[in-house]
Order: sequence, then structure tokens, then C-alpha cells
Amino acid sequence: MDYDVIIIGAGLSGLAAGIRLAHFGRRVCILEKHGRVGGLNSYYTLAGRIMDVGLHAMTNYVQRPVKSSPLTRVLRQLRLSYDDFQLCPQIISRISFPAKELQFTNDFAFLVQEIAEKFPNQVDNFLKLADSLHGYDDLPQGGKSVSARQVLNSFLSDPLLIEMLLCPMMFYGNSQENDMDFAQFSILFRSIFNEGFARPQQGMRQILQLLVEKYQGNGGELRTKCEVQKLHVCQDQVVEVQLAGGEAAGDQMAGGQASGGQAAGDRAAGDRMPDGQRLRAKTIISSIGLPETWALCSHWDTTQGEPRPGELSFVESILITDVLPSQSLGFENTILFYSDTDHFHYRKPDDPVDLSSGVVCCPNNYQFREQVSKEPLSGEPLSSESLPGEPLSRETMSKEPLSEGIIRLTHMANFDLWNKLDKDAYRIWKKHCLQESAKKAERFIPGLSQHIVVQDMFTPKTVQRFTGRRNGAVYGTANKLSDGRTPIKNLFICGTDQGWVGIVGTLLSGISIANKCVLY
Repeated sequence: MDYDVIIIGAGLSGLAAGIRLAHFGRRVCILEKHGRVGGLNSYYTLAGRIMDVGLHAMTNYVQRPVKSSPLTRVLRQLRLSYDDFQLCPQIISRISFPAKELQFTNDFAFLVQEIAEKFPNQVDNFLKLADSLHGYDDLPQGGKSVSARQVLNSFLSDPLLIEMLLCPMMFYGNSQENDMDFAQFSILFRSIFNEGFARPQQGMRQILQLLVEKYQGNGGELRTKCEVQKLHVCQDQVVEVQLAGGEAAGDQMAGGQASGGQAAGDRAAGDRMPDGQRLRAKTIISSIGLPETWALCSHWDTTQGEPRPGELSFVESILITDVLPSQSLGFENTILFYSDTDHFHYRKPDDPVDLSSGVVCCPNNYQFREQVSKEPLSGEPLSSESLPGEPLSRETMSKEPLSEGIIRLTHMANFDLWNKLDKDAYRIWKKHCLQESAKKAERFIPGLSQHIVVQDMFTPKTVQRFTGRRNGAVYGTANKLSDGRTPIKNLFICGTDQGWVGIVGTLLSGISIANKCVLY
């Protein structure tokens, strides 16, 4: 079967690229290994509750469409409206170190005032730093990497302030140990501090349903449970995409044609695509990661070395409580970044988990909106294989989305140590880390452990298993491919390994590759 474009991976960047290309009449097929779209930003069911994976906050928030903002560019390119995302802004967040704390909101002036009070001799140079960041493009650029620490030291003389500024930037998008590229720092600084945090009213499920509906409405084809086994390369071109086989007809959703001209929905239930089926396309876009894409290729010019997988991964505990943290536990922060030492250590730990720093996120602590419209969302209900449960409606969204308390705890972790554990040891360590992580959070949320009714944890092994990211490296390889161009002429990379992070950044990545490498 021939397509104009095949996209590997139905994460945010893959879906965004698909929407853009299908809108302009390209015949597009997205291949997704798992039964659910979203990749690093998906969701799962926990004790009857739909829980987000990856989503702490959506950065780049603006109160209304601002012409030059990254969020506005995403909406314009994908032909979406501002209200489609149903964004609820944060209340207040905090950076906590032993010596000092800084609070911030989506009002940059609030952070400036905090720095003026806590670091009075640094505020003028902080403002100079902030002004200098406006000269950097919002898009990842190629060229030599510049140390963020080096640049920060040229503006600021207080090491503690430098560490406190780096902490949220690193936790929310950095794939390097103890330092980061200054261009990426500048993008994250503006997305977090100048613009801010928000959350879709109904979490990631809402965003994913919107994107899939838009893609299918544009005529795009989406195949879930459809793993790519190999990319056959000849004369520096991908000539065929070989599937691992075993794709169920029900996983191939509306918007495309099955092989032999038969509509996807016409295939009998339980029928399967032929094992090892091969597809062809003029262009291949991969959103699954640079090293992971390299591993699929039958040939790749490695004169400049083979892509190295990232080394930084995390554990995340999800705690459901029988009380709302702000009302009963006194925890009013949306997100809290902490370090037990005034010199922040961001590196692969020597132990399975490093609890000396982390992130405490409370999804309850957003300014949720009330709505009265009962108009259903556009589009047909999605397949249960892609988004479980009933399709969302405006009436559903008018209800309080989080009637129970939710706390998410994130810490750096060592993939190698988790990967060596046998099944019993893995279960024991997971239980131990859950308990210790919750105990650590008691420092900020006294009495938390007494109110936990459901808990879960995902580890670096979980990340690798469900996203395919080698070493469970959430932010991918440290060596980014900023222009998305691989040594194979018709194969391009989008997503995290292009240097984009966050929901808005990842969507922009897919859009940029669709525009630069296919449409224009």
C-alpha cells in the first residue's frame, strides 16, 4: 500500500504532523504500536479512574490568543480554537531549597517581586537576563551548544538563585546531566515563567480526543496496535516500512482504506493484517525517538557515530487521597520543585531512586472553569481501543473533574538498576519507593499518608515498556537533531529528540517537520 507520508508513533508530535499534512490533502497513515494514542502524554485506568501519564502542566499558557505565542501558533496551524483546549490556569507554584523559597504564578511580575524580596541584589540582573531571552527563537536551532550555567553566571552572582532557576527547567525538559543547552533553557524559561502553567479541564484524554478527531476529520488513517518492525533502506531512502504483523482490523480506525481497497471498517472482526505486511511512502516521519528510529533501519550512515540513547529517567508516584489537599491538608501549590541541598543535583543517581530532589504536583490546584453548554464535541465517538469510555461532551466538562485528591511525585531514577531486578525484587523495590516517596512528600503535605486510598508508581522500566524509549529516557537523547533531518533522505525525526519539550513544544515539532520537510 502506498502513502504520501507514513508517521511512526501517535504521540502529540505525530498527531500534529498528521493533522497538518492531511489538511493539505496528503495521504497519511499513522502507525501506533500500542492500543492507545498519546505516547509519553497518554493516560491509563487506575482503580476505575482515568489517570494522566506525563501531564503535570501544559506550559506556554496565555489567557487569550496572543499572535506571537507558541500556543497561538499551534492553534492556528492545526485549525483549532482557543476554547478547544479548555485550559485552566495554575493557582501558584513554588521552588523550595533549604535556604530560600520562590513562589511564582502565571504573572511574571509576581516572580520578579519574589526575587526582589529574596535576592534584592540580584533582581536588576535577573531582569536583564529575562530581557536577553527574547532574542532567542522559540524553535530549536542547530549549531554549537552553549552552557546554560555559563550564561547564567555571566548575569547572576548568587549561586543559589542560579540553582533555583535551573531546577524547574531541568525537571521539565532537560536530557543532560547537571547543565543544559542555553537555547533550550531560554525556551523553557519563557514557557514556564513568562507564560505559565495550565491544565486541560479533562486532562490529556480531552486533548487526545480533539487531535484524533481533527486528524480523522481531515481524512488521515490511524492504525493502533501496529508495530513497525523494520525500515528497509536502499540508496539512502526508506523504500518500505515492514510491520511486525498481527494488526487487528478493529484497531484500524476510520479515515483510510485497508489493503486491497477494502474500507477499514468493512474488515470482519477478528481478521488480521498479513504478518510482515510492507507499506510504502514518499516520506517517513518518526516520533518514537532518534536512537529508536535508528534501530529500525536496515542501513544508516554512522560516519558521525550512531545515535546514543538518553540516560536520565524518573519514577513517578500517583497518590489518590480521600480529601482535597488544599482544603484538608493545607497544600495549595499547583507544582512544587524541591531540592534538599542548595546545590541542585540533576543526574543519573547511584541508587534506584534519588529522593533528595523532586517535583510535587497537585492536579486539583488549578482554576477549573464552570460551563453550562451541553453541546457535544464535534466528530464521531472514538474507538475504545484509542480512547476508552464515553466520548466527552460539554456537559461532562462542566462538572468538577477532580472530586478526589491527587498528588503526583517525581524523582530521578536509575534505569540500569531497575532493569536488573527480578520480578519479586522489582515489586519489593516499587513498594519501598512508593512508601519513601510519600513519606518525603509529608515534609510539604503533613498527614498525606493517612489519606491515601489508591496509589501506583511507574518506573524507568514502565516508561521503556509503554513508550519504547530506551533506558526509559523521558526527554530522549542528549544529542538533539534540531532540524529533524536524518542521513536517510526521506526519513525525518519529530518530537523530543528534535529538542522540543512540553505539550505545546511537541505539537510545534510535528507541525514544523510537516511544514519544512513535506509541505514547503
